[in-house]
Amino acid sequence: MFLFVLWVLLVSVFTVFGAWYARRFGRPDALIGLYVAFVLFANIAAVKIAVFDFGFARFFAPAVVVIFSVTFLLTDIVNEKFGRKETQRMILIAFASQVAVAGFSWIVLSLPPAPFWAGQQALEGIFGAVPRVMVASWIAFLVSENLDAYIFDWFRKKTGGKMLWVRNVFSSIPAMVIDSALFVTIAFFGIQPVLSLIIGQTAIKWIIAVINVPFMYLNRWILFKK
Repeated sequence: MFLFVLWVLLVSVFTVFGAWYARRFGRPDALIGLYVAFVLFANIAAVKIAVFDFGFARFFAPAVVVIFSVTFLLTDIVNEKFGRKETQRMILIAFASQVAVAGFSWIVLSLPPAPFWAGQQALEGIFGAVPRVMVASWIAFLVSENLDAYIFDWFRKKTGGKMLWVRNVFSSIPAMVIDSALFVTIAFFGIQPVLSLIIGQTAIKWIIAVINVPFMYLNRWILFKK
């Protein structure tokens, strides 16, 4: 219960700050910065598989699935305020950042450790899986995030800017399915139970997408209030 409350607070703080910044300065800088930071951390921490117990069901999924509650909201906020092209520019920046982190991670791991430093094995345990996880993330990321941006923009045009919850939920849900299937298969095939992870990650993301609806309305109010 404590972790759930903390998660809700973090989602509130970061997305509300991003929406306030976008309204106050008319720029997506803060939203892009937060988005890139969360995406990069997710790639590093994705190696941990966690148990999510909702009482009515238990799911297994990469622990960083909770971070996507923020990243999908951030893309929707940017799309709502600045449009699809700006959203895709943000996605491109995040992708380039992931490539840079992968390259520097490999260099850091390859450097010979000092004889008195005992952390090489621990570092390899975390960053050693990063290349495969990042390749999986890049492919899933580019496909799912752009799909989400296109569907969100399509729903906005079809509804004349109304029915925010429709484009928020129904742009995220298909993108989440594609993201989970691609990422889990590429990152964990042969080393983890892929099917159960896809089901678990997709189910958790769907639950998060529903919970995200009031946050999206709150952020839209902040973005456009007079």
